Amino acid sequence: MHTLFQGNKRETIEPVKADVTGTVPSWLQGTLLRNGPGMFSVGETSYNHWFDGLALLHSFTFKDGEVYYRSKFLRSETFTKNMQANRIVVSEFGTMAYPDPCKNIFSKVFSYISHTIPDFTDNCLINFTKYGKDFYATTETNYFQKIDPNTLETLQKLDYRKYVAVNVATSHPHYDDEGNAYNMGTCIVDFRKPKYTIFRIPSTTPESEMRKTSCLKSLDIVCSIPCRSALSPSYYHSFGMTENYIIFIEQPFKLDILRLATAYYRGVNWASCLKFDADDITLIHLIDRKTGRPVHTKFYTEPLVLYHHINAYEEDDHVIFDVITYKDNSLYDMFYLINIQQDSYDFEQKNKLSSKPFCQRFVIPLLSEKGTEIGINLVRLKSTTATAIKKKEDTVFCLPEIICEGVELPRINYDYNGKKYRYFYSTRVEWRPVPTKARIFSVIGFKT
Repeated sequence: MHTLFQGNKRETIEPVKADVTGTVPSWLQGTLLRNGPGMFSVGETSYNHWFDGLALLHSFTFKDGEVYYRSKFLRSETFTKNMQANRIVVSEFGTMAYPDPCKNIFSKVFSYISHTIPDFTDNCLINFTKYGKDFYATTETNYFQKIDPNTLETLQKLDYRKYVAVNVATSHPHYDDEGNAYNMGTCIVDFRKPKYTIFRIPSTTPESEMRKTSCLKSLDIVCSIPCRSALSPSYYHSFGMTENYIIFIEQPFKLDILRLATAYYRGVNWASCLKFDADDITLIHLIDRKTGRPVHTKFYTEPLVLYHHINAYEEDDHVIFDVITYKDNSLYDMFYLINIQQDSYDFEQKNKLSSKPFCQRFVIPLLSEKGTEIGINLVRLKSTTATAIKKKEDTVFCLPEIICEGVELPRINYDYNGKKYRYFYSTRVEWRPVPTKARIFSVIGFKT
């Protein structure tokens, strides 16, 4: 690798030809962009959690059977402030940063007050998103960063709040056949009526074509869903989409807003404000993409924790969606760096996961005639064992079919997004406390 190191700074000067074992097909042309944590300490300070590290952008360019690699740290304000101070001064989800101990009492009091409504990090380390013709590094806060996909230069910091009232948003949007992007976020600072908002960003507009401006200015709201708990909105990492519906899972893994507002003062990180309620239910929201209206029937299932949707589609008046689920939230705790860095045997004895991942298929019936007998399974598909039991009028309890267990980070051929499909690709884990001990690439197939 042809790189330059200067303290904590790491820069790729030019893309370098990667060493390749085997043969890269000559038809494979283009650039793969990837994003993730790349720096875990600044000066004498270190992050607490794997998901907090400063974002490192990667590109792999495939051309004529060869591969060229480039990497560059995201030039966020978080990165710049940390480098200038030579210490971590911007808080991340699992790491709360505090003012310099040499600052006077007035500066400290002001810092406590300003953190009551958190201004979250702009360290966009999760994914790359395309809005219109532009590429952005994204995370789960309100900030996202425009990136040059060829050089990985950081071009512009943007804020969702200038376009839509959300304080957090997912890094896993969906795209329709015309290239329009759909995403969702939560407004968490309005204690009277916090809500989940699903929004659409067009791939192009006459104005953006003529003036070469961003399509973000043409963002429109598909719908808003009130949080069922005013002070504890659900955490979510992704959502599902079919040709006609958006699927949102409101899980009992919740963010306590009051704890969030006092986290800095209490000396705890924001992640500690997430709590799983094992006695609650999981709501399944179906929203009509054309009208923005939710399906009237209340669909629910057992309490679960969900990060990744795999795919969803419609078949014979049913909505089918596949997800990776857990029975609790122990996965997040496993990735605290103090756990990962422990002796593997000692860690395995003290920090065993209480829940492993399951690939599950839910089936939602769209038709339910009035007067149907209570207790009847409304699923009419022969290809699945998933059930949807009518509990009372307009209330249905869903139990999934378990496809397999021990897989995560699912991907599909995106040409089949929202359509019936046969395969998804994932990382299979021999589910020990440190999942990097045994990983193999899996291809999971379905019967058709």
